[in-house]
Amino acid sequence: MSKAVIHAIFDDEEPLMATAKSFHSKGIHIKDVFTPFPVHGLDAAIGVPRTRIAITAFIYGLTGASLATLMMWYMMISDWPTDVGGKPSFAYYMNVPAFIPITFESTVLCAAHGMVITYYLRCWMLPGVKAKNPDPRTTDDKFLMVIETKEENKANIESMLKSGGATEIHHK
Repeated sequence: MSKAVIHAIFDDEEPLMATAKSFHSKGIHIKDVFTPFPVHGLDAAIGVPRTRIAITAFIYGLTGASLATLMMWYMMISDWPTDVGGKPSFAYYMNVPAFIPITFESTVLCAAHGMVITYYLRCWMLPGVKAKNPDPRTTDDKFLMVIETKEENKANIESMLKSGGATEIHHK
């Protein structure tokens, strides 16, 4: 009972979406899809769960706001209190309106940089790493669907792909 990997190449995103929805509704697992541009609704069509990366953005933003608050309290209240423009310098809560822009900018800075780093690590797009793209034409104008199936289902899936609009079918 060996596994077969089928690469189906499509010329347009509409037949790809229709075939993906058909396969997902029949319970056929699509391992991955490579497209030259984002295709709206493709994740749901192939059964990819919603991403949780927004949680990391919130954590990075919260970290930035906390670090900015700690920095401002230490510099302006604890370590070197200075009377700037008549503002009181003996309590943090009295200076909060003046610290809002710094807190906001620090939040955005940490969230943006953290998300870029997280995205690169999650997608494994680091310098020197070989691309995982199985067909370089998918970066130009082709759409590729990767399906892992049992060897005995291969002929049935191939016929479904051909009827769905696949222009090329390769076995790996």
